[in-house]
Amino acid sequence: MRISTGLTTLTLGTCALAASPDVTPALQKILDQAHQGPRYTYPTSLTQDIIPKLIHSHNDYWRDVPFYSAISVGAVSVEADVWLYNGTLHVGHEQGALTDERTFESLYINPILDTLHRQNPTNSSFLTAPTHNGVFDTNGAQTLYLFVDVKTDGATTWPYVVKALEPLQSGGWLSTVNTSNLFTSAAVTVIGTGNTPLNQVQPITPRYYFYDAPIPTLNKTFSNITSLVSPIASTDFQANFGPVDGTSLNNTQLALLRAQVQVAHAKGIMLRYWDQPGWPISTRNGIWRQLKSEGVDIINVDDLEGAAGLSDESNYW
Repeated sequence: MRISTGLTTLTLGTCALAASPDVTPALQKILDQAHQGPRYTYPTSLTQDIIPKLIHSHNDYWRDVPFYSAISVGAVSVEADVWLYNGTLHVGHEQGALTDERTFESLYINPILDTLHRQNPTNSSFLTAPTHNGVFDTNGAQTLYLFVDVKTDGATTWPYVVKALEPLQSGGWLSTVNTSNLFTSAAVTVIGTGNTPLNQVQPITPRYYFYDAPIPTLNKTFSNITSLVSPIASTDFQANFGPVDGTSLNNTQLALLRAQVQVAHAKGIMLRYWDQPGWPISTRNGIWRQLKSEGVDIINVDDLEGAAGLSDESNYW
């Protein structure tokens, strides 16, 4: 599978070797023919060399190839907006964008399962036990955060989300909380957001899904929320801080950010702010850097290539 980005063209599942002017013709011939035999076939090559980055692929379903585009740059978090119609979860930003083919199962559940199966081959005679590595070959312990943004009625829709997760759950791929309130991280961590009903998440044990709590009320209305319920909390950047003048938060905004980081981290909860400034680029990049330097755990991005490029240049994420 080839995914074109603003930085490069990534071939998932193979390793393409570009000709270099410093390579002799004889050596280039060996390189060109290397993958015709089994010696240079790497069993878990789908995400080979991709470094995980603490970025969230906002509105991931808008991308040319949802999920795959995100992991191709190393994003550890993706998001799907789901709408329930006639028992099927359709994916899209609004009703007019929904189609029969673009479903939660086809765009997320099945591709994630396929990736996990590729990263955990079972046909090797060298295996002494099954593996449960995550989607990234460079860090099998890194979980993929799958945000499920419920757009239709939460009480009605969430049970269908839980049912859709069964193939991942039955394979042991989902992070869980057991009846003793022990959290176990796994390849995928599912977080319900949007209209997800808290009363269908918080009291359930054992449980293999979590809740996206609102950052501003973690010490108020949602003061009883812990990381066992909400490993990541989120809020609207613009509504929370207001407009940004220049390339960084002002003193009042910065004080609010630091207070919210302190409250969340005291609970063991990570933070994500969405709807950050996207333009001008200097403001966008400045806010990304400031959020990260102030302890925000997951950076919400619409421009995957821009965020990945900043990461590669500064080793920032």
